[in-house]
Amino acid sequence: MKKIIVTLLKFGISFGLIAYLIWNATQSSDKVDVFDNLRNQPKNWWMFAGAWAFCTVAVLLTFVRWWYLVRAIGIPCRFADAFRISFWGFLFNLAPLGIVGGDLVKAVMLAHEQRAYRAKAVASVLFDRVIGLYLLFVVASVAILCTGLWRIDVPKIVWICNATLIITILGTVGIALMYVPGVLDGPLSRTLGRLPRVGPIITSLIEAVGLYRYKPVVLIVSSLMSIGVHCLFSIGIYLIARGLPGGVLSLGTHFVVWPLSAAVGVLPLPFGPTEGVLDYLYMKIGVTIPNGQGLVVALCYRLITVLIAALGVGYYFRNRREVSEAIHENEQDSQPSKI
Repeated sequence: MKKIIVTLLKFGISFGLIAYLIWNATQSSDKVDVFDNLRNQPKNWWMFAGAWAFCTVAVLLTFVRWWYLVRAIGIPCRFADAFRISFWGFLFNLAPLGIVGGDLVKAVMLAHEQRAYRAKAVASVLFDRVIGLYLLFVVASVAILCTGLWRIDVPKIVWICNATLIITILGTVGIALMYVPGVLDGPLSRTLGRLPRVGPIITSLIEAVGLYRYKPVVLIVSSLMSIGVHCLFSIGIYLIARGLPGGVLSLGTHFVVWPLSAAVGVLPLPFGPTEGVLDYLYMKIGVTIPNGQGLVVALCYRLITVLIAALGVGYYFRNRREVSEAIHENEQDSQPSKI
């Protein structure tokens, strides 16, 4: 019952946020209705097709990256199996499919199929998420410096740019600390692991990082793949914007606005935060762009993710009983895995 209430609350917040963004777009003082433009103005469907292609390649590259990380720590997982499990995770990240996050599905299904490597399966998913998140800020920081966005005459955007650069620096320092003896297995890590609620998460993350600590080639290759993923998505979002009627930010600026928007996707909500951040950045950076244009871009991106998911929906319907059994089995397991 508690899970149902939490799930309903998450969806309620998400729908509420989207409803607010739509209402806000219709209250624009510039008298431009972006939804009316979307219905009545011509669209460039070739741009949408290109956006779908770039986003599809980006999604598939995330599958390859995770498989590479899985193999790097000795889990004998075939690429076909990693591809299938990754599609399950991608499908579960879409709101219509429910209450379980995609990362959890990936970890649970890999652990279910590779029972001798349960803890390593969880570690691979955690590390995949962490390295992807860190490099979102790296890509955004490089784009901020290259485009000069940090010098824009908009104080709030300057603040966001400075915060992004600081987070990137702190993340880089954190990665460097991985290689300092005693940091991952010293008293500080043990103290953090005893913190209420977040302690077990921190412990699992430290253990996951420890598995890849002495694999520099793995770190480099997976980082390059992550950069490729974020660049492909940024180009895909830019092509969506180009395909829509109305103004569009520059390609370089999309290498800032999309990574920052995607970074808030770590919040435990099905949708909403990413749309809100993209809409806000569009509104603040593109002074000549009508209010709500960023929201329309984000909603079109959501539609494209559904089209990508359709490529692998057969995996889910052919194996949904196996997925349900594995998730139920995981819920019944009260003993946390140790690496």
